[in-house]
Amino acid sequence: MRSPSDIERVVGTHADAVWRVCALYFPSEADRQDAFQETFVAYACAESTVFADGEHEKAWLLRVAANKCKDMLRAASRRDLSLDQADNAMALTCGNSEEQPGSETFMVMEAMRGLDDPPRTPLYLSLVEGYTAREIAALVDAPANTVSSWITRGRALLKEALS
Repeated sequence: MRSPSDIERVVGTHADAVWRVCALYFPSEADRQDAFQETFVAYACAESTVFADGEHEKAWLLRVAANKCKDMLRAASRRDLSLDQADNAMALTCGNSEEQPGSETFMVMEAMRGLDDPPRTPLYLSLVEGYTAREIAALVDAPANTVSSWITRGRALLKEALS
């Protein structure tokens, strides 16, 4: 297990980026918190993982966060939730005024959640985190040209969803 000071440093440095990945996948605050926590638990337990620099560490955390979110979405309990229950849960958990239905942030997040993955994660990494297609390709283990296509397709789909 990693030292408490190392875990605190990483959470302090990368918490916002990890939270944004979790928000990309979940409208529910509770689900975001679960995925966020699971990401940093994985970091704490991955003592054998050595990072070349801060960007490598951040990239690893973002990839783990996306994978944790995908795992949570695949969980059997998710499939048993009715559409009405999901809508009610989302309405109850949206405490931030920017996340209320009708706000610009809400509309963009809903449009992003509506995208398949890919292009959702590569598009997020490009638009929000500022990674290049080549860097994203290394993160997701795909050819750079494929990642570029995903980003282009994702932008077009996002533009269409928001218009």
